Amino acid sequence: MSTSQQPGGAEAAAPVPIPVLPVPEPAPAGGVLSRPYLALSLGIVSVVLLIAFEATAVGTAMPVAARELHGVPLYAFAFSAYFTTSLFAMVLAGQWADRAGPLAPITLGIGGFAAGLLLCGTAGSMWVFVLGRAVQGLGGGLVIVALYVVVSRAYPRRLQPAILAAFSACWVVPSVVGPLVAGTVTEHLGWRWVFLGIPVLILLPLLIALPQIRRRAAGPLPADPDASPRAAPRGRLA
Repeated sequence: MSTSQQPGGAEAAAPVPIPVLPVPEPAPAGGVLSRPYLALSLGIVSVVLLIAFEATAVGTAMPVAARELHGVPLYAFAFSAYFTTSLFAMVLAGQWADRAGPLAPITLGIGGFAAGLLLCGTAGSMWVFVLGRAVQGLGGGLVIVALYVVVSRAYPRRLQPAILAAFSACWVVPSVVGPLVAGTVTEHLGWRWVFLGIPVLILLPLLIALPQIRRRAAGPLPADPDASPRAAPRGRLA
């Protein structure tokens, strides 16, 4: 049997199959408080609000804690330990979330943040208090950066400015009311409750947000950043 040839004697090229790509799922309509995004928005904004409140309110309770724990000379270490470990955790969280998604750093970060608060709230010496602040900084740094990754993956670009504005407001409001609330708690309940109350309060928004983070922000991402709630090919915001 003879093979078909083109006019120059060359064999005709076989047709190349064209792959059929899946059509990306369109992003849900509505704003950050619309039904598809409500649980996720309330959960992650509440987590940021509580972390910001603790960061701003602790300055009111720490002088009392340092005097009671006979650790006034170590007072500066309680601040520097938090910020040093927090900066380290932020760098780690960005790389970790880029490789594996934000769920793991958020879960570990919340656990570390709560453990640090419990260490501070139950500390019997100033060195234990400083250790608690260091652990707390590690957890807080992991969570904050990982939540920005959640925003880039779980929200379409048109909604990202709104949720980032809410994050910014979460740091402004506690800076105004946080010291007043912490001072009232310290005066009437004791300084330890400024630290011991946050782990209880952070549990509910975490339970609300984690299922949504697992569904919207984990796993492989589509090629089109605007086509799906999983919004960006990498975890960093442009």
